[in-house]
Amino acid sequence: MSELTAAQWFKSSKSQGQGNCVEVAFLGDGLVGVRDSKNAAGPALVFGPKEWDGFLAGLTGWGSV
Repeated sequence: MSELTAAQWFKSSKSQGQGNCVEVAFLGDGLVGVRDSKNAAGPALVFGPKEWDGFLAGLTGWGSV
């Protein structure tokens, strides 16, 4: 996906700066990208709106997101 190279990636404000983070980018059309911050040029997951909502719902109990 070409929009991944131009995406504005960010880490959680809860990130401790340890380098072991995931980064998220809102890609448009409701798509959300997720990648490993240690491998920015590597693969990324891309979630559709329903999948992203389900992913976030699954994080319940993991603390504040």
